[in-house]
Amino acid sequence: MAAASSSSSASSSSACVKLLHEAEGHPITVELRSGELYRGHLASVEDSMNCQLTGVVHTGRDGKVTKLEHVYIRGSQLRFAVLPELLKNAPIFKQVQLFAEKKAKPLPTRGGGGGGKGNKRGGKGGAGGGGEGKAAGGQ
Repeated sequence: MAAASSSSSASSSSACVKLLHEAEGHPITVELRSGELYRGHLASVEDSMNCQLTGVVHTGRDGKVTKLEHVYIRGSQLRFAVLPELLKNAPIFKQVQLFAEKKAKPLPTRGGGGGGKGNKRGGKGGAGGGGEGKAAGGQ
């Protein structure tokens, strides 16, 4: 399961950030924009997607593998993160699905006239100061 770019995060955070918060304590793989890979346990995540990993295996662009104890990764450098399969049942997915269903429902249509020109009330024709009167009639 991959997340492009929380139980305790603010409600204004994106779904990706909340999902990363859900992954805290689990092993993840992160690819940076530079092409480097980091695999380790996600110790903490900030709302800016800055991540702290422990027990890390780093794979450079050249394929060289290095073991590191702690790594701090700036969120703006993340290309993607591979998360554990068990997070497919995370509550954030249900919230996103409900949001998508709500957005997909057609809006109720409103009756009345359209929004034509010449009517102060917003409809076409009828009462309400069209193009005729004192200003247009020359009186």
